[in-house]
Amino acid sequence: MRSVLITGCSSGFGRLAAEALAAQGHQVWATMRNTRRDNRDSADGLRQSAAAQGWNLTVVELDVTSDASVAAASARILRESKGPDVIINNAGQMYAGVTEAFTAAEFHNQLNVNVLGIHRVCRAFLPAMRERGSGLIINLSSIAGRMALPFFGLYHASKWAVEGYSLGMRRELACAGIDVVVVEPGPFTTQLFPESPRPQDEEGRAQTYPAASHETFAGMGAAFEGMFNDPAVPTDPDDVVRTFVELIDMTPGARPFRSVVGVGLGIAERNVSDEAHDPPFLEALGLDGFATLAQDSRPLARQGAGRA
Repeated sequence: MRSVLITGCSSGFGRLAAEALAAQGHQVWATMRNTRRDNRDSADGLRQSAAAQGWNLTVVELDVTSDASVAAASARILRESKGPDVIINNAGQMYAGVTEAFTAAEFHNQLNVNVLGIHRVCRAFLPAMRERGSGLIINLSSIAGRMALPFFGLYHASKWAVEGYSLGMRRELACAGIDVVVVEPGPFTTQLFPESPRPQDEEGRAQTYPAASHETFAGMGAAFEGMFNDPAVPTDPDDVVRTFVELIDMTPGARPFRSVVGVGLGIAERNVSDEAHDPPFLEALGLDGFATLAQDSRPLARQGAGRA
């Protein structure tokens, strides 16, 4: 059984994953922000379920946008355990609307949750993982990190950033025996879209766009709702949780970097094509020693500096 830390457990994939992994016997650190305010009911519900089921699940206050909050949470977890074997960076938010209408501050908020939040959590626990020489980091990306639609520019930017960050970290941490992977869900029946922040747009820029733009954006919301209500379309959030479980159970070194779940819109095929270029690219730069998960710390020493 493993120690698993999950961010964003107040609802959605995070809540479901915390319950599923605790039910399997794993030690679960279910983290969320505002456990005494907005998410108090969610936190109390998880605690009550854990007590009733005899789960080894602990709810911890952790706001991924706050250095102090992440530091306090990590200090507690590392004090009470050896640290997580698995980190699931699930916390996220999706801004939606006319991209130009968002201010730089709103754009920063989007990146602060979806990208910098992952980095804060990784920094907090990677020293303990590297000392053990093993671990798994699962970052929640999206098919939105592999394509782009109108009106989701900020969200796409954040998820493309998650992809690049995760692939770079996968290469760096392979030498330390730590796996880094991403899960790329399509649209799912969670609160992500209904609770998407829209631009405050005090300047009224969105209103200067043609009526067709606003009609299209409204139609996209209706299309999502129709998709969620179609039993033939794979939009069950439990599918994402099952992917988390499968990745955790896989042999280290055998895990795929990307896992598409649900409505993939051809992204899985794109992934196969793109990933074929990675090994020769690394080899050409003399970095092939960073391509494979190490079972000890020696590959980095053998590899030495790249030839580029």
